[in-house]
Amino acid sequence: MADLKSNLRDLERHLARFRETGILNQIAGEPSPAASGATFQTRSPVDGSLICEVARGTEEDIDCAARAAKQAFPEWRAMAGTERKKLLHRIADAIVERADEIALCECWDTGQAYRFMSKAALRGAENFRFFADRAPAARDGNALPSPTLMNITGRVPIGPVGIITPWNTPFMLSTWKIAPALAAGCTVVHKPAELSPLTARLLVEIAEDAGLPKGVWNLVNGFGEEAGKALTEHADIRAIAFVGESRTGSMIMAQGAPTLKRVHFELGGKNPVVVFDDADLERALDAAIFMIYSLNGERCTSSSRLLIQHSIHDEFVSRLTERVKRIRVGHPLDPQTELGPLIHETHLEKVCSYFGIATREGATIAAGGKAADGDGHYVEPTLFTGATNDMRIAREEIFGPVLTVIAFDEEEEALEIANDTPYGLTGYVWTSDVTRALRFTERLEAGMIWVNSENVRHLPTPFGGVKASGIGRDGGDWSFDFYMETKHIGFATGEHSIPRLGG
Repeated sequence: MADLKSNLRDLERHLARFRETGILNQIAGEPSPAASGATFQTRSPVDGSLICEVARGTEEDIDCAARAAKQAFPEWRAMAGTERKKLLHRIADAIVERADEIALCECWDTGQAYRFMSKAALRGAENFRFFADRAPAARDGNALPSPTLMNITGRVPIGPVGIITPWNTPFMLSTWKIAPALAAGCTVVHKPAELSPLTARLLVEIAEDAGLPKGVWNLVNGFGEEAGKALTEHADIRAIAFVGESRTGSMIMAQGAPTLKRVHFELGGKNPVVVFDDADLERALDAAIFMIYSLNGERCTSSSRLLIQHSIHDEFVSRLTERVKRIRVGHPLDPQTELGPLIHETHLEKVCSYFGIATREGATIAAGGKAADGDGHYVEPTLFTGATNDMRIAREEIFGPVLTVIAFDEEEEALEIANDTPYGLTGYVWTSDVTRALRFTERLEAGMIWVNSENVRHLPTPFGGVKASGIGRDGGDWSFDFYMETKHIGFATGEHSIPRLGG
């Protein structure tokens, strides 16, 4: 059974090769240093120690990767969906075999707790299996007959695509974007976040070891303003799938505009969890805590605003405060740890800056409110109470283990508060009144809403946000809508009158 000591021992074994060779790009099936020879360092948020050097890709590397993806595209596009299915299942099998290695590297690289990352790797395998099974039917269309034509539709892969993934749960999110692209028949250039490059390297190695043809999946490490910008501007890249900040999404859209790139964005959120006085309060309490304090609060779907009805406010907040104070902060490789260190010193400073903001705005810090003692980028799980929705702590995405509590009286007030945000990714509603739940969710401005539940991902359903939280949907057939073009072909079914000109 895993414990901190055994996890640290296994981690050292997995990191040894990275410390010796660094992390290279992968272009046309070959490990490649940056064309310039430049590298950057990746350090662990656990103690600030150096993990390894990473190839610092720039425009030249992106160009090589994009050309490799373009060259590999015709053969990959032509491969039968049944063959792609088999190959993607082999990738999933290999992910399962190396799940613990992936989890340990992800924990050390990001600070995420092992109890969550040990499951995230398996979710990555699930993503590959789900889209593998859909690959044979990815090109299927419809028959739409008319009186004069037999109209049929079909889908074809759009071409080489760029995928830019974030530093929070990077392995799972990479599989979530890349698996449907491959199943659709697209080739890929992947630019992972510079703060968490380890598991992206593992993932492309796993894919090629499983038999993925060279050039189908290319990896270029680097910074957004260099490699990322070059990817979004490259003429051979037909679409960009991006997970990250709303501001960055806006920049990517502008950079891709001259080449008319299709974009898919999963962006930020300031998601409400609305608890009415007729809710199952014990379950609502569990869900509210889980959806903000798991994964270090570094998740776009976190329930960072708690809207609680006045009649139950004091009791609920009292119990909430006690629970938050008991959350276990510690070494991420300790299976007992619930909250690990934040990704980077700069991000820690950003999260901690809101403690002073909250006090100045008139809110109360009921729990936490400071960086934790010791090495690493640790922060105490924090709870703000007595807030109003015009405060910065209620409007800005803090992206850490910080929950803001806002009281409301009636349903209309709760709806107004919930919708009064630039974002619209998710919402969580707790009530035993089904009619109210239907009425409230129909008017709640969010792309995804869970009633009497935390975020439980069901892969066939659409995933995405509205307003500043994103463009497009992932999941099920919605992923193929992005990675594929739909064609219409009309066959004449008999003689019909064609207007004659010049005769």
